Amino acid sequence: MTAPKNSSKQREKLVKKRTKKMAAIVAFGVTAFGYAAFAVETSLPFHNMITGVPLNFDDALPEGRNTDGLRKFFQTGQNPYNEDKSCLKKGEQIFLSACSGCHGHLGEGKIGPGLNDAYWTYPDNETDVGFFSTIFGGAQASMGPQYQNLTMDEMLKVMSWVRHLYKDDVGHAPWLTDEQKKNYKPYAHGETFPDDPPGRCAAQGK
Repeated sequence: MTAPKNSSKQREKLVKKRTKKMAAIVAFGVTAFGYAAFAVETSLPFHNMITGVPLNFDDALPEGRNTDGLRKFFQTGQNPYNEDKSCLKKGEQIFLSACSGCHGHLGEGKIGPGLNDAYWTYPDNETDVGFFSTIFGGAQASMGPQYQNLTMDEMLKVMSWVRHLYKDDVGHAPWLTDEQKKNYKPYAHGETFPDDPPGRCAAQGK
């Protein structure tokens, strides 16, 4: 005995409806997974320099959250872009456009404090974790939080450039590795870099 035509049409509609529902659920799951991939997991003491409250990285711009450099930084607390020439050039460009108005073109200080010597307004800035915390979460006076102006990866690039501008005793530069300390030379004004040197940031593209 064959099923009535109306019954077949109803089943077909039901199957289509269920298929659309399942597709919507899968799409939602993929989207949710995509956002979850941006979640920051770290045991390092990132905190607001004024209040001491742990930083909320959910506030960060979505771009630049998933780079190899940032993942390594959140694991080790050491900026992997320090003294990487492929990152320094990009860090310089970001610094000149976003930071030099207050801190000077060479980090010598203007409205804001100098960044190229051994004195830090916030001593935690001697460490890469502390320096990142200050940039991300802001500090006093005109130094507001930068998490809506720079991606977290751009913050690491800026940090690498500021560290490169350092001109004082290498003994007060704990952000440098032992090998980097051996090869340390104070910043020379007018220093230039190749357009596309190899390194961690070259792989990210221009």
